[in-house]
Amino acid sequence: MQGAIARVCVVVAAAILNHPLLFPHENTTLPDQDKDLIARMREHEERLEMEQAKLEKELSQLESKEDEGTSTEEGYSLYLWSTFLFIVFFVIEKCKVNLAETEIHPVEDEDVLESGSVSPRTLVLDKDILSNFCDKCTYMAAHENWRVREFVEGFSDDLLEALRSVCDREVDMEVGDFVGVGSMFESWKVCKPLTCDLIVPFSPPDPYCFQFHLWCSPSSDIPPNMQGCGMIKVARFGENEEGCLCGSANLGEDMLCLLHSRNEAPKVDLSPDELLCSKNTPFLAKDQVMKWFQISVTKAWGRISHKYDFEVTFRNLDAAGALKIRFRSGKVIVMNIIPVVQLEDTDAYFVPHFPSDCDSFQDPYWPLSFAVYERNLLKHLAKRLPENSCHLHCLQILTFLHRKQTGLTGESALTNYHLKTALLHLLLNKHTSLWDVENIEHRVQDMFAFLQRCLQEKRLHHVLIGNSKIPKEVLVPQILRRAEPVNLFRSLVLQRELYASTVRHFQEMLRNAPVLLQEYTPLLTNGGIHHRLQERF
Repeated sequence: MQGAIARVCVVVAAAILNHPLLFPHENTTLPDQDKDLIARMREHEERLEMEQAKLEKELSQLESKEDEGTSTEEGYSLYLWSTFLFIVFFVIEKCKVNLAETEIHPVEDEDVLESGSVSPRTLVLDKDILSNFCDKCTYMAAHENWRVREFVEGFSDDLLEALRSVCDREVDMEVGDFVGVGSMFESWKVCKPLTCDLIVPFSPPDPYCFQFHLWCSPSSDIPPNMQGCGMIKVARFGENEEGCLCGSANLGEDMLCLLHSRNEAPKVDLSPDELLCSKNTPFLAKDQVMKWFQISVTKAWGRISHKYDFEVTFRNLDAAGALKIRFRSGKVIVMNIIPVVQLEDTDAYFVPHFPSDCDSFQDPYWPLSFAVYERNLLKHLAKRLPENSCHLHCLQILTFLHRKQTGLTGESALTNYHLKTALLHLLLNKHTSLWDVENIEHRVQDMFAFLQRCLQEKRLHHVLIGNSKIPKEVLVPQILRRAEPVNLFRSLVLQRELYASTVRHFQEMLRNAPVLLQEYTPLLTNGGIHHRLQERF
């Protein structure tokens, strides 16, 4: 009996001391650790099964002894030790999952993507140059962005009102009010032309409604390569439990639905094409929505164009609402008015495309945008940061460098959205006092280091999906909080050439950073900035 208990203790001690989370190997990446963890846990399970078999055998022998009371007491002890052992393994496994999801590994000097690549920790950034660059960005934001936003909001209101007037309320989609998202409305826009992203929710005409099927739903059949997406079904009210019950429930002669009458015929009987669905399916099609919205915007502009003294053109015929406004002075403002579908009563929206994303999702899968939650998260975190925080300046610096590098070496899989995601991860994991403007060069290095680590692992998790560190005040829906994390770098895992070009782009951006910043923010003897820089951004 004592030997059995001793063996149980040895197994417990071995499970704890040999667990790789407690004594991790050096220079191991998270994917390698995952494989080692799985192999070790399997070994522990096999050992546990062997020990359990021995314990059960000894227990059966003890039960056959004459002293039944003593053997029963010892049997209970064995059961308690076995239960304790299972609990230990369960706790270790839960710790493994939590650490694997949330831990951010620092990038050391030897952690490089390839031979001869640049390390963020050896990157030399001049503090005065960074300070002057930030002053330039702040000046632009204060003197120009607010006027552009005011103009865009007024023009968009007028355009959408005209759009509603040209639509048939009986058969056309109903258009709601716009919501401003993106860099211009988050105060970190730096590069010209000035771009404003607006999302415009729309809904089907009565008596139709939208029903949603998310990738993270328990009964979802959405393929794994469509994580972060959903399908939008166009249905009638009362078709099932998600709509009005009056179409399926027996209300009786004395009961009347306040929304519908069961004896009342539908106002319209629309075909799937008229409801903008994919061919022979009840699911909303992105290409149909884009075509409808572009035609509607064109008609709306034709109705109000006489009121404005500027030219409006479509920048991209494949992206509805991608407008370019050119004034007589030559100044240009870019607008992305994107038709979206609101996910029930949340601030998450299904979008047909992302303005900065080169990847496209095939119908009927719609990517889900969390732009409103991300804007709210930035505002929430900013309240806890130092008054002169450098977090937005860091994002402006990296987006500026990324844009300039793209002009030199061409497009890559890296986008401004990835840069913003990296910043949000760091804001959630670094102490607020570290974001003082005096530490700006270190925080820029941190962002480069974090991105380099993500490229090494080909994994950058969406900041809001499945992240337990998101404050409750941001009000992210529970189904998305509990979902498995979504990898924004999944395309890099599947496409080797794209990964190689993105790595080269990042390395060149890192290598050229000091030169580009010095070239575009030259110092004068009195510490000022050349006035001609106004034309370079």
